[in-house]
Amino acid sequence: MFSEFAIDGQLLNALPLLSGHINDTYLAEYRTAGGIERFVHQRINPHVFHQPEAVMDNIVRVTEFARQQLLASGIDPTRRVLTVIPTWAGGSFNRTASGEVWRTYRYIEGARTYEVSSQLGHLYQAARAFGNFACLLDALPGARLHETIPGFHDTPRRYAALLQAIQADIAGRVRDCSAEIDFLLERQQAAAQGVNGLRSGDLPERITHNDTKLNNVLIDDQTGEGICVLDLDTVMPGSILYDFGDLIRMGAAAAAEDEADLTAVDMDMSKFRVLAQGFVETTRSLLIPFEVDLLPFAPRLITCEQAVRFLTDHLNGDVYYKTQRPAHNLIRARNQIKMVEAMEAAEEAMREVVSGVSG
Repeated sequence: MFSEFAIDGQLLNALPLLSGHINDTYLAEYRTAGGIERFVHQRINPHVFHQPEAVMDNIVRVTEFARQQLLASGIDPTRRVLTVIPTWAGGSFNRTASGEVWRTYRYIEGARTYEVSSQLGHLYQAARAFGNFACLLDALPGARLHETIPGFHDTPRRYAALLQAIQADIAGRVRDCSAEIDFLLERQQAAAQGVNGLRSGDLPERITHNDTKLNNVLIDDQTGEGICVLDLDTVMPGSILYDFGDLIRMGAAAAAEDEADLTAVDMDMSKFRVLAQGFVETTRSLLIPFEVDLLPFAPRLITCEQAVRFLTDHLNGDVYYKTQRPAHNLIRARNQIKMVEAMEAAEEAMREVVSGVSG
């Protein structure tokens, strides 16, 4: 299958990369005329992305435009934007006889991702990378991007799915989740503010990444700079609140999102400060006042939504997210609920930080 991609070399090995909940990814080495070169082969998860053609159309448009923008600014884009390797037939992906959809990127050497990091500089650089990404794509010409996951941040729709899962109770798990269900339903109305703002026009629709966690930014090994944003499957129209909210949800967490010991789960304000600084510094000229005003609320919105998604998947029998242990999605949901509580307690402090950076 890998031979379908336009790589003029001999495949030496392909080892699985285990990070990520969704797609299957392999790092492959090839012997080419220029020496040993590495590429990333990835199978797109058909259960999550029902229209891989739309996913790849978005990715090609976004990466090509970003490359043009960087070149126009006098910046070498080689390591700063993903390079899609076409098939020998010229397509952006390959569909196998069994229906699997694969794509290939050139591997970016001399940089790495971090699942977690104690270095505030890494968080600051990741925040700047996502902020620059939003600004870089704000002038993307042509038709509106595809919604690769329709209703991805449609929080009322996520709540509707939760209510349906509660009613169906196909895995017989509702009785053990009453506290989690009650907590999330109490916040249902507040969590609709993003969708309502987009529908009313009070919030501008922008091109958003929608998965702004630390391990989706490559950090240069030598300079420590955040050089390239990865995982572009969910790049699509949305609100910039979603990207900032998810950036804080993951980046400012004191523990991993599947930490079962809830006493370890909290929001780290020192991390929040550097993330807010990096993101707002780079997007200050892009944001309108209403967006700035809602930035302190955005982490709570996205974290609540993510708790809803984890709990829904748990109630449905774990059909969306990969799990590694019993009740993994319930552990994740409880973790996110604890984060919502921490964010509610810290909202005024977050507002002061955002005001100081944006002013």
